[in-house]
Amino acid sequence: MSTGIGPGPAGTATGPAPRPAPVLSVRDLSVRFLMPAGRRVAAVTGARFDVLPGECLALIGESGCGKSVLASALLGLLPGNAQTAGSAFLGGLDLLTAGERTLARTVRGRLIGLVPQSPAAHLTPVRTVRSQLEETVAALTATRGRAALRTAAEAAAERAAFPATHLDRYPHELSGGLAQRAATALALVGDAPLLLADEPTTGLDRDLVDRTVDELRRHVDDPGGTEGAGRALLMITHDLAAAERIADRVAVMYAGRIVELADATAFFGTPGPRHPYSRGLLEALPDRAFRPVPGMPPELGDLPDGCAFAPRCARATDLCTGQAPPSGEVACHHPHVPEDVRA
Repeated sequence: MSTGIGPGPAGTATGPAPRPAPVLSVRDLSVRFLMPAGRRVAAVTGARFDVLPGECLALIGESGCGKSVLASALLGLLPGNAQTAGSAFLGGLDLLTAGERTLARTVRGRLIGLVPQSPAAHLTPVRTVRSQLEETVAALTATRGRAALRTAAEAAAERAAFPATHLDRYPHELSGGLAQRAATALALVGDAPLLLADEPTTGLDRDLVDRTVDELRRHVDDPGGTEGAGRALLMITHDLAAAERIADRVAVMYAGRIVELADATAFFGTPGPRHPYSRGLLEALPDRAFRPVPGMPPELGDLPDGCAFAPRCARATDLCTGQAPPSGEVACHHPHVPEDVRA
């Protein structure tokens, strides 16, 4: 049996292929909102992850856990009362310290394509979908000429399953699902190295969910991107079925912290998640135990000492309530292990 290590054809050592440089590298990203009377809301705390070329990382968790705040931080779209710390490198550019001019002219659309959570807020209400697609194609690609722009806009719409018969409609004439597909079409135009999809399946029926995530997956699998380095996808979602269909890895967020990073196959299959909260999310699905996670998430402005999940966790001990969980791929004092699963 080969060990994968030994002399190569020319007598040189061989081994596992070197890990490619990540498209996005986030280190200790935190976001605090300064509120009246000096109150601070810890929306994101110490987020740390990479997204590699050709990879989809699904960021999952209950509503209000900080997922969309993290996305807004990467795009420089936080409100004025937000304070950020840490770093988020896209290639050699730190997104957290980049100025608005760089973000507007270099990052948004060109380096990061955004599929927004609220498409209606990102579509210009007084212009048709066709005109917005043509304008985006002209701004982000080398396509020129009325006929070529029209053809490219129609091709972009088709990629996102947006019907050609609706291209000349205005956003207010679209259903929520059609608006979502229009926003997805716009995000794909620039063939950005990083696609950031914030709840991209909102308002879609199951067939269109599958078609949408499959198109996002094709974008990742295409070996294009900046200088052929490959593309990546960070998908924020509460749709675990969509995440299972598309993701290579899963990051689980709870109360502003990433509590587990796992391979998607192991996470959704065997041995399953290791963090009790992650297991609870899966067990709440109708095709599993259909048992909701007990209790409610804490307020981000009033987080408890120790582990924020401890009040809802059957495995919690005094250690959990008094001491913050360890950092790493599973932020838990008492994570599940394969022996727990076999038992």
